[in-house]
Parts: sequence; C-alpha cells; structure tokens
Amino acid sequence: MPNKTIKLRVAEARHRDAGRGIARVSTEVMQKLNLTSGDIIQIDGKGTATAVVWPGYPNDPNDAIRIDGSVRNNAGAGIGDKVEVKKVNAQKAKKIAIAPTEEINLRISSDGVRKILEGRPISKGQKIRVEFFGRAINYKVVQTDPAGTVIADSNTKIQINDKPVEEVEEVPQVTYEDIGGLEKELRKVREMIELPMKKPELFQRLGIEPPKGVLLHGPPGTGKTLIAKAVANETDAHFISLGGPEIMSKYYGESEKQLRELFEEAKENSPSIIFIDELDSIAPKREEVSGEVERRVVAQLLSLMDGLEARGEVVVIATTNQINLIDPALRRPGRFDREIEIGVPDRDGRREIFEVHTRSMPLAENINLDEFADRTYGFVGADIESLTKESAMNALRRILPEIDIDADEIPQKVIDELEVEKKDFEQAHKEIEPSAMREVFVEIPDITWKDVGGLEEIKTQLREAVEWPMTYPEAFQKIDTQPPRGIVLHGPPGTGKTLLAKAVANESDANFISVKGPELLSKWVGESEKAVRETFRKAKQSAPTIIFFDEIDSITPRRGGMSGDSQVTERVISQMLTELDGLEERGEVVVIAATNRPDLIDPALLRQGRLEKHIEVGPPDQEARKEIFKVHTQNKPTAKNIDTEKLAKKTDGYVGSDIEGVCKEASMIALREKVKQGMTREEAKKAIQNIKITKNHFEQALEKVRSSKDRGEIEQYQKISKDFQAKREEKIEEPSII
Repeated sequence: MPNKTIKLRVAEARHRDAGRGIARVSTEVMQKLNLTSGDIIQIDGKGTATAVVWPGYPNDPNDAIRIDGSVRNNAGAGIGDKVEVKKVNAQKAKKIAIAPTEEINLRISSDGVRKILEGRPISKGQKIRVEFFGRAINYKVVQTDPAGTVIADSNTKIQINDKPVEEVEEVPQVTYEDIGGLEKELRKVREMIELPMKKPELFQRLGIEPPKGVLLHGPPGTGKTLIAKAVANETDAHFISLGGPEIMSKYYGESEKQLRELFEEAKENSPSIIFIDELDSIAPKREEVSGEVERRVVAQLLSLMDGLEARGEVVVIATTNQINLIDPALRRPGRFDREIEIGVPDRDGRREIFEVHTRSMPLAENINLDEFADRTYGFVGADIESLTKESAMNALRRILPEIDIDADEIPQKVIDELEVEKKDFEQAHKEIEPSAMREVFVEIPDITWKDVGGLEEIKTQLREAVEWPMTYPEAFQKIDTQPPRGIVLHGPPGTGKTLLAKAVANESDANFISVKGPELLSKWVGESEKAVRETFRKAKQSAPTIIFFDEIDSITPRRGGMSGDSQVTERVISQMLTELDGLEERGEVVVIAATNRPDLIDPALLRQGRLEKHIEVGPPDQEARKEIFKVHTQNKPTAKNIDTEKLAKKTDGYVGSDIEGVCKEASMIALREKVKQGMTREEAKKAIQNIKITKNHFEQALEKVRSSKDRGEIEQYQKISKDFQAKREEKIEEPSII
C-alpha cells in the first residue's frame, strides 16, 4: 500500500531549527500520516527533499510545514508554496560522497562532516551547507550507498571530492533563517517584492501597479545587503547585482550604456531583481555635484525606472546608509515606492542574531546568549558576527600549539576538544566596539543605587520619572499621562548629580550618552547644531537611552544676553528646543541635565514638555553623610573602631565629593605610614599586608580636606537657588527663537 500524501503550505523555520534538517508539522498532520517524532518525510515541490519530522509550534496553522532555507532549496519551494509531504523509510548509509559547488582551498575533515550529517536523512542531489569558522561552504551529495534516502551514523564512510560539481550559482545562497532580528523589516520587503512576482493577479484585480523599487536605508552593518540577497534566493528570480561605483566610467556615455544593458538583461530574464548597493555613490543630488557623469547617470536611472513594465516582473532593490544624499527625484512614488529603514536591532533582535552566528559553534555549557544580548547595546548584525568570529578565533588560539601546520589533516581528537568558552566571548566583547555608536559612545554605567549614599527622596523622584515609564509603559497609557521628557538636576558642586544620572541609567537598563556641555561647541558654523542632532539621533537608534548633559548652562545660556561667539549658543538652544519637542512620547529617550547655575539656563528650555522636572540636589544631611561614608569605606581595610555616625556629625557642610576626598586622604595617610621611600616592590607588598585605616587617620584627613561650606560654595549656591526660584515664579516672556 503506497504511503499517504498530504499538501502543506511552506513556512520559514525558526532560527533555532535552521541547519538541522528538520521539518515541523502540526500533530494533526502527524496523525494523518502516521508519523512520530524522528520519522523521515519526503517533501516534493519542484524538486525533492527529505527531513526529520518534529511537532509544530503551538500557534502554527494545521496546513503549515516549517522548513529551513536548505530544505526549501532542495525541495524547489519558496515560502507560501504548496508541497506534497509523505512518510518514507530510510536505510543506514554505508557511504556518502559529497562534492563542493565551488572552488575551495580548505581541507575539511571527513569526521567533522560525518558529525554534521549524523541522524539526518540524505539523498542524491541534495545540497548540504557546512560552516567552517564563520564561512559557509555548500556541498552536493553525488552518491549514496545504498541508493535512495539514507541516514548517516558513526559508521558511515564519508568521501569528500576535491573537484567541484558543475553548477552555476548565480543567486547568493542566503536564506531567511540567516537573517536575525529583522522580522518586521523582512516582512515589509517580502510584501513589496515576493507578492508581485508570485501573485501579480492580485494587483491586476485591485487595478494598481505593483511596486517598482525598494530603498533599504540604515546604519552600516544592519543587514540591508543580506536582506536583498535572501529575497533574491527565496523568490527564485534572476538576480543582477551592481556595486554602485562599478558602472562609473571615464568614457562619455559608457556609464549610461552599462545601466541600460543591465535593465535590458533584467527584462529578458524576468522575473528579475536588480540590486544596486551604495546607491548614493551613483545617484547623488544633482544640484550638489560638480561632475557631469553623475548627473547623466541619475537622469538615465530615472528614465529606466519610469520605463519598467507594469507587471512587476523587474524589481529594483537599492541600499544606502546616506539616504539624504540621494537625488530626491528617485525617492518619489513610481520609482523607489517604499523606503524601509533597517535600524539597530533591539535586545530580542540581538539574541536572534547571536543564534544565527553561533548555530554551528561548539559552545561551552556556561555560555548564556541572553546575557550577551543584554550587554551588546548598539551592536548591529555585522558587529555581532565579528564578535562571534573573534570568540571562535580566541578558542582556536588556545589549541594552536597542539596543531601541526604541515600535517594534511588535523587530528579528530583536537577538533573534538575545541570549544568556545565564556572567557572567549568576554575577551571578544572587550575588543569589538559597536559600529553604530562610534561617534557617540554609548554604554550602561556600572553605578547602582547602592553606590549613591543618602538622597533617598531624590532617588524616588528619579525612579518615578525615568524607571517607571521604561519599566511600566502600560501604566502611563492606562492613566493617559505622558512621563517627563526632561529633568534638570541642580545643586552645589559635588552633591552627586552625575552619579544619580548614571545610577538611574543602570537601574532602568537604558543606554547612557554623556555629553559635557562645552564639547558640543565648535568654531565652524552649523557644527554645534549638527552635534546636538547627531546625539539625539544616536539616542533614538539605541533606545531606551538617557542623554546626560553635564554643565548644561555652558551651552544653553539665556538668549539675547550675549554678544559675539557668532550666536552659536542661540542656535544650539534652538536646536535643543526642536529636538526636545520632537522626542517620541513613549519615554524611550530621556534627557537629564545637571548644572550648578540653574539661573543661567534659557527659560524656554525649562518649561513643561522640555526640561520640565526640576530636582534640587542639596548638601547631604547627617543621615545621608553617614550613608556616603559607608559607601566609600565598604571595600577599604578599616579598623573596627571607625564610627560612621561620629564622622557624619563632624562633617557638617561637607558634600558627597568632600566625603570621598576625606576617605581618599585617610587611605593615603595610612599608606604613607607603611610604605617608605626607596622600598622595593616586594618589601612594599609585605608592609601593606596588615594595613588598617584607623580613626586617627580619618581625623587627620578631616583637618586637611576643607568642606564646601568653608569654601563658600553652599552659601553661594543658596543665593543662586533663591534667585532662580523667584524668577520661576515671575511671569517670564520667552525670547523669540528666530
């Protein structure tokens, strides 16, 4: 009796299943075909593939079969296509012969390939992908013994042919499972490209022309080119790739001719995809370029895109990371119909990308990819790929002494012991800097609330204003209230304003961009405003983010009161006002500013909707000073007779930085007593073994370190604060932004 067949619709595999040769179907389908987990099924589309069957995911439709790009390729089916599925019996493989599909100069161990194939159904003509230290090599099964569907085990002989099989690989072998963290963007691209190619009748029924072009833009390394390659592979379309500068020629008319020939080839081989990488290099704004060639190329591209046939059989995909440099005529509907931003991935996106790039890595048990996804803020796909490759290289360096470079094959024992450990990832993480954040370095500070002594009321206010909107956004939606967009911390120097900003960034799991006020100012016209714009743009890209402006009074003084300086601060204030008003309402970017002179800040910045919440960070009271002493002495070798209560009483008028200074000075006095001039390093090590910081050392330090009150800083600030509050209560007319 022949095996029963059933028709199912192809869906993409989840990242965790990719590269494992498995197919997931619903339990209902498994019952109909009399399947149990681990059975072998045959999938027939335009070609034939085999896979190990596993139960589907809970929310999957009953008529779906989830298979990865490799199985889809073998079956000759794309996502959404119908395939026939039936149960098959597989025999144990005695021998499997494979050959590469391209010329390679690597020698791969047959034992390593056997481990990849073990337990997987194999049949002649099937393509197999082998990843070797980040490089994917495609092989084709040229022979199996016995014939038909077989399963490899530890006794199967693997024969690897050096000569590649003759196969034209026009389309890049990238599948949707090779792309992590871009699910929404990928869906949009597929709607624009796959649908017109596979179902043009839908557009005819609606009476509209299908899209002609898609422009992918975003920071470098986010996966724009990868998406284009995956779409070309999955749609089974004729793929023409063009690197922007390739067509530029010094001969008159040659560049335009090459473009025309590309579009002609695309039409003759439709359905086709023309992929133009770095579009900005061949289609810049015509009014801003002096070269005649660029203008003619833009004009030619405009006419070619308008001349495309209306059936959607030729689609142009272009990428750029400088979208504002592209000629605006190309960006109108009818040419590049859809602009899709491929942004910096969020935490879940980074987790998916880690899964993709560690799919074939022998990871140690102590590696938790969630932990690295949490810590790689601002990393794009290319950065994560680089991090995983560097981790693998760190693991390889450990076994290099055991490898004989001249030997034909590396011993299998050495390969089996090769494992990527957590320390390899840690080392790589230190060396790889996120590319999207190189101009504005983003980090999460390691300061926590425990490192901030006292200031309990201020901590509570900051938690409510910053942490709550990021942690409980639904609560603010429920009461229909917007959280504060900006906060000003003002108080005397040394009271802990910067420390509070860092702590709140850490506790709310947000990125932290620290900007020292005067850093933004430049002698070049327009550069200061650009620096403000870039800071906010980077913050939005890596949200949730806290932007901390230290000494904000230096860049936003009251307008109209200054002469000279090319009015740079007035323009910076105008830019700041625009950016603060333009922030998204979800509280993903919060601005915290610190100042000792709140009276100098332009009033327009301090109104509701901008830097609306004002928190005074005053001198600490006795209880707060006691807590600050505890923070600064917790890791010091102090004597048991140290009484932080008494020290707090003696330090009236001392702010947090003064108390830190007292603790440092006490430590240095204790050190001077033990370490003498001219001691060797070993003698010094012995001398400090039993070092203790005593009550006497603190008393000596108190005599040396003056308080903020003695220096007159607190009294001066109190006068400033009084004037500031009086002015806030007055009716103040905002100066014109013009």
